Amino acid sequence: MTYRLGVDVGGTFTDLLLIDEDTGRTWRDKVPSTPEDPSLAVVAGTKAITQAAGINPSEISQFLHGTTVATNAVLEGKGAKTGLVVTTGFRQVLQVARSLVPGGLAAWITWPKPEPLAALENTVEVSGRMDGQGQEVSPVDKAQVREALAQLQSKGIEALTICLMNSYIDGSHERIVGEVARDMFPDIPVSLSHEVLPEMKEYERALTSVANSLVRPVMAMYVSNLRKELRKLGMDAPINLLRSDGGLMGSEKAELEPVNLLMSGPAGGVTGALWVSHKAGIGNILTLDVGGTSTDVALIENGAPKVRRETSVGHLTVRASSLDVKTVGAGGGSIAHVPELTGALRVGPESAGAVPGPACYGKGGEAPTVTDAHLVLGNLPEALLGGSFKLDKDASQKAVQKIADAIGVTLQEAAQGIIDIANENMYGALRLVSVQQGYDPREFALMGFGGAGSLHSNAVGKLMGSYPVIIPVSPGVLCATGDATTQMRYEHARSYNKGVSKTTDDEIAEWLRDMKETVHRELDAEGVARADQQVVFEAGVRYMGQGFDVDMTINLEAFEAGYGIEALKAAFDEEHKRLFTFNLNVEHEVVILRAIGLGTGAEMPAAELPEGNGDPTDAVLNDHEMWVGGQKHSAKIYDRLKLKSGDKIPGPCIICEMDSTAVVLPDHVGTVDGFGNILINPVSET
Repeated sequence: MTYRLGVDVGGTFTDLLLIDEDTGRTWRDKVPSTPEDPSLAVVAGTKAITQAAGINPSEISQFLHGTTVATNAVLEGKGAKTGLVVTTGFRQVLQVARSLVPGGLAAWITWPKPEPLAALENTVEVSGRMDGQGQEVSPVDKAQVREALAQLQSKGIEALTICLMNSYIDGSHERIVGEVARDMFPDIPVSLSHEVLPEMKEYERALTSVANSLVRPVMAMYVSNLRKELRKLGMDAPINLLRSDGGLMGSEKAELEPVNLLMSGPAGGVTGALWVSHKAGIGNILTLDVGGTSTDVALIENGAPKVRRETSVGHLTVRASSLDVKTVGAGGGSIAHVPELTGALRVGPESAGAVPGPACYGKGGEAPTVTDAHLVLGNLPEALLGGSFKLDKDASQKAVQKIADAIGVTLQEAAQGIIDIANENMYGALRLVSVQQGYDPREFALMGFGGAGSLHSNAVGKLMGSYPVIIPVSPGVLCATGDATTQMRYEHARSYNKGVSKTTDDEIAEWLRDMKETVHRELDAEGVARADQQVVFEAGVRYMGQGFDVDMTINLEAFEAGYGIEALKAAFDEEHKRLFTFNLNVEHEVVILRAIGLGTGAEMPAAELPEGNGDPTDAVLNDHEMWVGGQKHSAKIYDRLKLKSGDKIPGPCIICEMDSTAVVLPDHVGTVDGFGNILINPVSET
């Protein structure tokens, strides 16, 4: 028997899911996160869940891990001190940057321009130049390179990036400079831009490569320490980390290219939701992943998540593929406060985190949080994690009373106000991935997960008009489910930059075949058998003269058959009109070609529930009281483990399980499907 272990590290809890690959049986666990060293919680959780399953860690065949280590290094400014080597004349590439200023028309007046990731004093120029066709204009002078790099030896740099003009076409000059750099700096990582991002636009390539260097030492230390501790437990399984785009990469590759892990944490929830959606047969889903610190939202259309060709973390936006996830500072630990200046209630973005946590956790926290508001309203039982984690309701009431006194309302009104504001923040994020991208949220279901997602999903689904609201099985560890069920992924891109009149179907087909073989070799190196590999292709297309391109799925066979370009033009026109409501009568340009290699994901079977008679009475734990919209309601508490397929659960009520608690609002009813998912709809629609 072999097992897969998925581990997702959140701000408050670390979630684990262990899967028996033969039977599909699962074990789940949550342990408090250890922000000072996330690997401590990972190792502790691994010990606990293997003991609970009665297995030895050596029986685990794959360890799959979503991590926020790289994300936090960027957000907290704890990355490595990075040096940058550029072509003569381009020393200010990061300082000049782009003219785009986020915000409104006059945002440039108040916008604090972020400090470049590599300081100007740590940037040096070297000789040598390639032209735009990859022809050498002037050679690299190794003596001059050594002289330039010597300037950095006294700067105390911890990582080095080499980014030369036009290296995305021919990286030979970067390799020469890299050899000299590794000789002079043998103890620090060196990143070459043509390996990190072989695409045009020197600023984006430089920024992405510097970001890669920034987090390389941090990630290398984390991965190597984690690998060492897991090996001590006797686990010899390969360690794979979740990429920002929802695929997996080996830990050795992750140490070299950690820029692809900047959104590793949020990606796990989307991949988990994708697995649930396939099992439930629902193709269009909005995801609502509510953790202790933040909420991540995404859109899945026709069973496929939206992928962006950039990753944004704080003020940093790099050219690395990621799932289109938006994040807001609203989670179970978000702190409610009333600023003296406005006297208006605010929720977040500051969070109580894992330590001290919400007031009800009894760990010294006194600030009122979203979790405390839920407990005051009766949306939570007085114990979590299967009864092992007791909540202090008196502490929650005392904390929320501060808000009530500050704004002159009752305790319950203050708690409801906290929840309503948190819901509105989540609603705004969901509009970013739906309405503002041309999608009608009423055509999508809403899936709530994470530790607090199922507490908010019914209310947010009501705001969005998105039904059914889906509460998946084990929503609190769905991110770990995503880690454990996704597949290996490798992406290879090459700039093309030709108008369609300047190229042919045969030429594009030749490029795609060459890129396909590159992807196959990379997946071979990750241990994926050729028979288990799938390669898909995309092209970045725009109208001549435009500054941005749109990614389009393309088919190698279409170009080999001679109609690929015409099909691509027609598909692009249709997508451009959907996105922007118009088309242009100018030539199309193929900007970039991309080959994406995928391994085979785990075929984890979903356990089916026994058929019930529609009456959930046997699952009732006890009667309860809930406050909704300022009114007290009689309610019930249900044990989710006792629910059967077909049971209909009328609101208001709460449904408890080990890792999460779900709320069903008045005038709504939850129906249990054959796989245990709870589908919530308004009573009028059932």
